[in-house]
Parts: sequence; structure tokens; C-alpha cells
Amino acid sequence: MSRLVVVSNRIATPDDRKCSAGGLAVGILGALKSSGGLWFGWSGETGDEEAPLQQETSGNITWASFHLSEQHYEQYYCQFSNAVLWPAFHYRLDLVKFQREAWQGYLEVNGILAEKLRPLVEPDDTLWVHDYHLLPFASELRQRGVDNRIGFFLHIPFPTPEIFNALPPHTELLQRMCDYDLLGFQTEGDRLAFLESVASQTRLTHVGSHQHSAWGRSFRTAVYPIGIEPDEIAEQAAEPLPPRLVELKQELGNIRNIFSVERLDYSKGLPERFQAFEALLENYPQHRGNIRYTQIAPTSRGDVQAYQDIRHQLETEAGRINGKYGQLGWTPLYYLNQHFERRLLMKVFRHADVGLVTPLRDGMNLVAKEYVAAQDPENPGVLVLSEFAGAAQELTSALIVNPYDRDDVASAMHRALTMPLAERLARHGEMLEVVKSNDINHWQRSFVRDLKAVIPRSQLRIRRPDAITAMAGVKR
Repeated sequence: MSRLVVVSNRIATPDDRKCSAGGLAVGILGALKSSGGLWFGWSGETGDEEAPLQQETSGNITWASFHLSEQHYEQYYCQFSNAVLWPAFHYRLDLVKFQREAWQGYLEVNGILAEKLRPLVEPDDTLWVHDYHLLPFASELRQRGVDNRIGFFLHIPFPTPEIFNALPPHTELLQRMCDYDLLGFQTEGDRLAFLESVASQTRLTHVGSHQHSAWGRSFRTAVYPIGIEPDEIAEQAAEPLPPRLVELKQELGNIRNIFSVERLDYSKGLPERFQAFEALLENYPQHRGNIRYTQIAPTSRGDVQAYQDIRHQLETEAGRINGKYGQLGWTPLYYLNQHFERRLLMKVFRHADVGLVTPLRDGMNLVAKEYVAAQDPENPGVLVLSEFAGAAQELTSALIVNPYDRDDVASAMHRALTMPLAERLARHGEMLEVVKSNDINHWQRSFVRDLKAVIPRSQLRIRRPDAITAMAGVKR
């Protein structure tokens, strides 16, 4: 039985509680446990790149990690992955800071990783590579003679050609991505945006709707919306609240709760969200004194100026709104720039009347799905969701809004706060069914199944004409 080799920028080792808390780690571990295999990636630390790999084995899974030099960490991770690809893929070209040296460092690190992984790859292994840090990784492996099946999943959005082609190395990035056998995306829009970008640079041919050829390379594209563990979240959410939160709930009495938790990032639309809440208080004065909006936004990439700016903006906006609308004994907006344990957040979700998830652009946004799974099925809250989150393609029974339209979001919050129980039950039931059917295990099983159905390139050299037709028949 062939092994699965997972490659990601960071790995979650068995004793790394912080990394393993999220759903992605659960999905990857589930896939690895099924067939046994290797999880390969950066340790998250800087040090000697020439040092031997750090390896740890538990059961049928091995973890292998390495350090990056300080220079490569800056170029590959900070300056290119997070200062070029992240803003561009989230439609913020104004924040892109392209440096030729960073691009070269990005390629060098992908080459170094391929060199480190190659001796560990066995002939029958299937490789599954994750996210924007590793767009050229398959290309580097192919150059080193690796003909195994290699799949790639992009967790963030893929921008339209007008955005993507503004990046100076766009053609080379696209060409290198075509060295993957299977490219997976969160939504159909992301998949089509990638194909349109390729077609804008070279001749793109299709065998069916999902098998393609460009630059002499044959590859497949498909959509795999990532999910969560709904049953586990429901169990966590139903656990008793900690004593301090019980007291707080009693103090609030009949005050309705609007709750939101996001990483502090400009893609999440937090300033726009604050302004929409202000519009709610302005346009619907009956809610003044009767609601409270809590925004949790722990700092991420705090050394980057754009993130420092948004933190300062949120602190200013929160103070201004509370100063304008607050009353003795009532503070309308609570902004908490700190991290909370995920299990605790699931309990808080359950007691939130409105879940506010309004990013300006998001690949999926699992918070939306977690909020749905955490609700009391007999008295659920209402999800207000951005149309620009990938989750909006699945959770169509949420109140879908344009996050750039503050009055639209305010109107949706008002509707959520006043929605009858019967409608809340119907909407929640429809969304929960989707969340349960497309959970994290369905996501990983679907991708790995389709990837293993691909004919390895070593066989394609022998029977190329028939093989392309056979790959086109892989079912989704």
C-alpha cells in the first residue's frame, strides 16, 4: 500500500498543541493514518539549514522538519509569501511589495525543500502539497526526477487574471504550478480564475471540463471546499461555561450578543465591520442598550506595518463608537486583541445570537462553519456571512451580505436580531446539513481519492495518448 506524503509550510507534531488545534491538522492526520506516511515541513524556527532533519515517529506516521536560515525566512516567508502572494491573492495589490531578491529566495527555499524531501520519497508514494508558500514545489521535485503523483491544495483564494498577472513572476509561477498532477481549490470561482490566468499566458487545452494541458504539461483541476469536525465542535459547545462566563451571562441579562472572532488581518474586513455595527446603532436605535458586539482579533504578523496600522485603526474606531453610543452601564462594542483557547470559543459561539463573519476576501472561512456547528439546535443563532467568503458558496441559508456596504450589513444584523425562531431553525438546519456532509474527513478523502486515481508520470512516458484520456475520466 502506497504511503501519503504531506508537505506544508508548517507541520503539527504530536506534542505541538498550538498547531494541532485547527481543523487542517485534523484532516491531514486523518489522511495520514489511513495509509501511513510522512508529514514534511518547516519547524517554524530559524537555524542551520544544513542540519539533519528532525524526525519523530508515532504509529504509522513520521514527522520530518527543518530550520530555515534567517535570510531565507525573511525572503521566502516574510517578503514573498506574506508581502506579495498573500495580499495579491486577497485582492490587495496596493499592499504588495515585490522585491526581486525575495522572489529568488522563495524559489531557493522551494528548491532546498525539494532537495531535502527527495531522499525520503519512495516510488509508490503519493504527495499532497499545501498552500501558497509552495506554488513551485512540484516543479522543483520534477527537476530532481520525482515522477510520483503530486497534488496541490490552495487554502486561500486565487485571484482573477487582472490581479494575478500584475505580479512580475506570474508566468513562471503559473508554468510551475502546472507541474502538479492535481490542483485543488476552495471554490469554482478560484478554479476558473487559475485557468483563465493560464489561458492568458499560453495555449490551454481541455479534455473534458477538468483535465487540461499547458506548456506541454497535463494536469487536473477540481474543487474541494474544506470542512470542519462538526460533531466534536457541537460536543465542545454544549459543555458548561466556565464560572466567570456564567457570571457574565447573568450580568448581561436580556442583552443580545453579536460575536465575531478573526485573526487580525486586513483581508477580514474588521474596520468595515465596526462601521457596519455603528450603522446598526444609527439606523435601528431600538437596539441601543439591548445588544453587545464582541470582536476577538488576536494579533498576527505584528511586525508588519500593515498589521500594526489595522490594529491602531480598530482601537481608535472602538473607542470612538463606544464614546458616541455608550451609556452608563452599557458598552456597545468590546474589542479584544488577544488569543483565546479554541474550545472556549466554541462555547461562546453557542451563546451568540448573531455570528458576524464578513471578510473582504477569504478562501473558505471555517469560523462560519464552526459557528453553525456550535449552535443549540433548538434555539440557534443567525449567521451573517460575506458573499466574498468561500463558505458563502455552501452556507446559502446564512444572511449573505456585501461587506463593503455598511448599511447592507447593518440591515442583516437587524434582521438576525429580530428573526423568528421558526426561520432560525429552518436556516440553521439547512446549513448544518451541509457542514456535516462536507466535513473535514470528506474533504481529505475526496482529494486523496482523486489524486491516487491519477496515472503517475513515469507511466505516462510509456502510454501517453491513452493515459490522458483515462485521466479525463476520473470522477468527482
